[in-house]
Amino acid sequence: MPQLRSKRVYLPPESEDGCRVLVDRLWPRGLSRAKAQLDQWQKDLAPSSALRTWFGHRAERFDEFALAYRNELEHNPLASDFAGACRELLRQRNVTLLYAARNAGCNHALVLQAWLSARMHDLPDR
Repeated sequence: MPQLRSKRVYLPPESEDGCRVLVDRLWPRGLSRAKAQLDQWQKDLAPSSALRTWFGHRAERFDEFALAYRNELEHNPLASDFAGACRELLRQRNVTLLYAARNAGCNHALVLQAWLSARMHDLPDR
């Protein structure tokens, strides 16, 4: 069964990645588009610049960041649209959310992944 996953964009692409979606607002430093092998770049799903700057990838701010970011996602119509598109993609293959942050346990892609999983579950079946 296909899965929604997340991983660092700097890691080599793998066949298990399925649809590779970059979810950062800024292009990852030092990475060519060819090497990234993206299927999509959904920069509008990333946290706002103000929230991203405030967070600064500080672990002690992660819970407060996650709450604020989920609030941004709830008010972002593009996020809801992507949840539906993501659910359709997952009927065929994995979807991997790609991020540039160094910390695999403290980044916005984890919050987005959890939010999308919950949102997709709540969507009516087509």
